[in-house]
Amino acid sequence: MTVWMQSTWMGPVWGWLLATLILILLIALPLMLAVAMIIYVDRKIWAAMALRRGPNVVGPFGLLQSFADGLKVFLKETIIPSSANRGLFLIAPILTFTVALLAWAVIPFGPGVVLANINVGLLYLLAVSSLGVYGIIIAGWASNSKYPFYSALRAAAQMVSYEVSIGFILIPVVLWAGTFNLSGIVEAQRAHIFGLINGFGFNPLLFPLAVMFLISAMAETARAPFDLTEAESELVAGYQTEYSSMSFALFWLGEYGNVLLMCGMNAILFWGGWLPPIDWAPLYAVPGIIWFFIKIFAFFFVFSWVKATVPRFRYDQLMRLGWKIFLPISLIWVFLVSGYLMLTRPPCTPLPHAGEGWTVYAPALEGAPYCLPEGRTQ
Repeated sequence: MTVWMQSTWMGPVWGWLLATLILILLIALPLMLAVAMIIYVDRKIWAAMALRRGPNVVGPFGLLQSFADGLKVFLKETIIPSSANRGLFLIAPILTFTVALLAWAVIPFGPGVVLANINVGLLYLLAVSSLGVYGIIIAGWASNSKYPFYSALRAAAQMVSYEVSIGFILIPVVLWAGTFNLSGIVEAQRAHIFGLINGFGFNPLLFPLAVMFLISAMAETARAPFDLTEAESELVAGYQTEYSSMSFALFWLGEYGNVLLMCGMNAILFWGGWLPPIDWAPLYAVPGIIWFFIKIFAFFFVFSWVKATVPRFRYDQLMRLGWKIFLPISLIWVFLVSGYLMLTRPPCTPLPHAGEGWTVYAPALEGAPYCLPEGRTQ
């Protein structure tokens, strides 16, 4: 679409700008609708596990409940505490919501179906997701209230702790795929096991990392049982205590946007993304985006299941899990996976000279790293 618009009367600059805006809206608007519906699904799952009905009044089967809630908060008055820092108080929810949207720019929904197919997509995701903590810290500080401030300090420690573990968990995935590009990581999982099964998660060496990533994703998004940033028995509502109306709704939307993002990252990094579970031709008749959405929903069900059944961790248990269990295990796994790949990698196939004194090698160009005669990588 971008190339076509650039070839019209709009020219290369305005054509590219309009095409990019259209693609952004094609991602952002369905995402907002998905967040509204996923909140409804979340409440239905909790109700089913507690033998209740859940939302069932507004619209058929209660499907319009989230839209009714959205209208309610939209019509409410925005109250700003007199002692709060007005500017930062209003910026915090906007920042949280915006960061939750930015991350979706590099998520591939199918082969070539991605807004920005950059080579460092995974690094971009890590960078953007780490910015989300700033919205919470600013909200806690700007509220000028002790409970939101305590919550902000908890959020900072919690998110930093689990980002460290997530970083080490992702290193073996990158080593195995040979790329930071998310589409490349998905393609590297095609026929990964026995030439038949798609997904790194089915690899016994990478499965423990998939489990740790799932748990770390729950902690990173502050979902139960790691929702200590808004523990109602200790902090009222945490960093959201002083918020109302649409400012509160933006935090809600940002939280669920991040939850869906983490579900998508689980699917992309370990379970084949848009690929079907089995590398069998008839399964590819189903569009890749359908497989991707099915996997996202499966992980979201796990998130809801855990929230409905697992009691909240104490803060010392949360820190112990991140620093004393996940961090050492993920670091050991980096050595295990890198050692295994060094011992089992295929021999290099020579390619034409790439400059005087340099010969570039690549194992059949199958995503493995380029290597030089001296054994270094490039």
